Amino acid sequence: MNNIIQKTREFMKAEKVDFLLVNSTNEFLVEYNRLEENARYKLCGFSGSTGDVLLSQDKLYLFVDGRYHIQADQETDSTIVTVVKLQAGQSQLLEMAKIIPSGSVVGVCSKKNSQKRVEEMEKQFKIKLLDTDGIETEDPDFGEIEDIDEKYCGRSSEEKIKEIQKTLSYNEAILLTNPEDVSYLYNKRDFSKPYTSKILAKALITNNQDILFTGEKLKHFDKYIVSDVVYVDSATITAYDKGLLGKKVRQIKENPVLKMRTVKTDAEIGHLKTAFERTDKAVFAIRDYVEKTDNISEYDIDKKLEEYFKEFGAKGLSFKTIVAHNQNSALAHYSKSSKNEILKDGSLVLIDCGAYYEGGLATDITRVFVKGKPSELQKKVYTTVLKAFLNAFNYKTTTETTGYEIDSLVRTFFEENKIDGFVFNHGLGHGIGINVHEAPPNLGCGEIAKSVIKDNMCFTIEPGLYNKEHFGVRLENSCYMQDGKINSFSKMCYEKKLIDYTLLTEAEKEWLAKFEVR
Repeated sequence: MNNIIQKTREFMKAEKVDFLLVNSTNEFLVEYNRLEENARYKLCGFSGSTGDVLLSQDKLYLFVDGRYHIQADQETDSTIVTVVKLQAGQSQLLEMAKIIPSGSVVGVCSKKNSQKRVEEMEKQFKIKLLDTDGIETEDPDFGEIEDIDEKYCGRSSEEKIKEIQKTLSYNEAILLTNPEDVSYLYNKRDFSKPYTSKILAKALITNNQDILFTGEKLKHFDKYIVSDVVYVDSATITAYDKGLLGKKVRQIKENPVLKMRTVKTDAEIGHLKTAFERTDKAVFAIRDYVEKTDNISEYDIDKKLEEYFKEFGAKGLSFKTIVAHNQNSALAHYSKSSKNEILKDGSLVLIDCGAYYEGGLATDITRVFVKGKPSELQKKVYTTVLKAFLNAFNYKTTTETTGYEIDSLVRTFFEENKIDGFVFNHGLGHGIGINVHEAPPNLGCGEIAKSVIKDNMCFTIEPGLYNKEHFGVRLENSCYMQDGKINSFSKMCYEKKLIDYTLLTEAEKEWLAKFEVR
C-alpha cells in the first residue's frame, strides 16, 4: 500500500495538483463496486461500499459515514490514514473545505464523479479535472444481459420509451448513463455478477429512435449523438461524459426514468411481495439453524443462508450478507463473516441480508438472534430498537409525509429513551429497487430525505443502536406506501425471547402482534 501511495503522490506532482480526491466508484458511479475496480480500497485498504480519500503530499484522509466509523479504524493503518468520521447529515465537502487551504488545486477524476458533484466542489475549491486518478484498477465486468418477463415489470420497454419520446422535439435527445435507469427502461438485468442485477450500459433516446450502448459500443457512444440538444441528469452523468457532449448538453428538469422507476407498478409491488415471502423463509430457516446448531461461526451462517436463498429461488444476493457476532454487530456494515467468530451460549448475532429473484428487484431485511439465553442488556437494547421501528412503521402519514419526518421521530425517540453508550449513527432507511439503495425515497436527516414519499414507493425502516464495547441491534423491514399508509413486505417475526414486554405500551403490543405470526 505504501508503494501505491508513493506512486500516486508522484502522479499528483506530475499533474501539478496539491490534493487528489480518490473515489470508491467506477466509471458507472456504481456504489457496491468490486474491490478490484475500487481505487480508494487500493490506496488505503478500507473495503466499505462508500467513502472517499483526500490525499496530499504528507496526509491521507478517509471520509466515512456512521455505518463505517468502527470498520474504517479496524481496516486502516492509523499511522498513515486519518479517518474523518462524518455524523448524520454532515457534508463531506464542507469537512474537506476545513482541510484544504485556500488556493490549493484539487485533482478530481472526471470519470468517477458526477457532473453535479463536480459543480458542488467547484463552489468550494479550485479543481483540476483529470481523466484518471493514477491508480491501476481492473476494468468493469460487463457480465451477461437477459430480459425480464413483463409480468414482473408491469410495462414493456417499448411503452416506457414511447412515454419519454413524447416529451422530445425534433433534434432533441436524452442520454441515460445511470445503470439502474437503463436496466429499468429496457427491462434487462444481469445476474452473473455478485450483489447486483443491473446491466452496465448507456442509452440515447430521441423522439423517433433509441440506442442501447453495451460492451465495446460504450467506448464510442458519443459518436452516435447527432441531436442539437442532449438532456442529461447531472446527478448521474460523469463529468467526463458531460464533457464529451460539449455545447449540446442541457440539464433536464426532472429525470423521467427516475420518476418512473421509483414509483413501482402494481406488478412490481406484487413481485416484491412474493420475493419477500421467499426471503422470509430463508431468514426463518437461518433462525432455526442458529438456535439448533452448536459450534457454528459467522462464516457457517453466511454460507448456510446463501444455500437457503438459492433453495427458495433466489438468482443471487442483493448485497454481501452481514453476519455479525457480538461486538462485530456494532459495525453497521460489518462484512467479514469470520470462521473464528464462534457462537456460544448468550451470543448475539445480527444478520442483514437480501436477494434478487426473477424480477431483478432487491430484497433487504435485518434481524437479530441470540444463542440460548439473552442478557438483560441485550433485551433492553433489542426492545428499545423494536419500539423505535414499531413507532416509525405506524407513523400517521399524509400525502405530504417525508422520510425526514419519520427519521426525526426515531431520533427523538432514541434521545428520550437513551441507553448509556449506545448510539444511532446512520439514516433510518433508504429506497429499494433494482439497486438495494435508491433515492427517492430516503429516510434520513439530509436534504435528500425531504421529498414526499408517494404511493408505491418502496423503502426500508431500519433503526439501530450500537456500542463497540458490547454489540449492536438493527431491525429492518422493507416497506411500501399504499393509500397513504406504510405497509411491510416482510412478515418475518421478531425474537420473542429478546423482547422485554414490560417496556412495551399496549399500542406497541398490538402493533407487534401483526409480526408475530410467520
